[in-house]
Amino acid sequence: MKPLLHAHFIEVPTPLGTMTLASTPAGLAGAWFLDQRDPPSAEERRTWQAGEAEPVLQAGRQWLHAYFAGEAPHWSGPLDLSRGTAFQQAVWRALLEIPHGRTSRYGAIAERIGRPAAVRAAGAAIGANPVSLIVPCHRVVGADGSLTGYAGGLPRKVALLELESPNRSLI
Repeated sequence: MKPLLHAHFIEVPTPLGTMTLASTPAGLAGAWFLDQRDPPSAEERRTWQAGEAEPVLQAGRQWLHAYFAGEAPHWSGPLDLSRGTAFQQAVWRALLEIPHGRTSRYGAIAERIGRPAAVRAAGAAIGANPVSLIVPCHRVVGADGSLTGYAGGLPRKVALLELESPNRSLI
């Protein structure tokens, strides 16, 4: 994935661990748990500037606080998903359609973007999602409803799904 250029960042403590939020002039470009798989490199992060005054990062902080308070916040700010390929961006946009408290399958995401045979590629794109939680990759489960991969770890995925709805349903 291309490095974030002209990025600002903040760190936000959450009940599941500290998250880094990053923005570019185009919008929110990243949301990662500090200890998740494949976070931005230390070298890349050295080019970023503190962003406490950045409105999109403050909106991200507020979104996280509302989310972890049990609300179902809607992200209405700009997203910068430009670091991904056209295919990845299509998958990430499809993830935004999964409602709070619901889950979807990898195959359904591939179908939603018009590439029903690209289930594995959709799974790889979901795993590369740079804006965790707000672009809800944690809401995607296996064909049989089993909980599969999550860059933040399966225990976090379980906790996130439980936070959203003890009676979640599959779409």
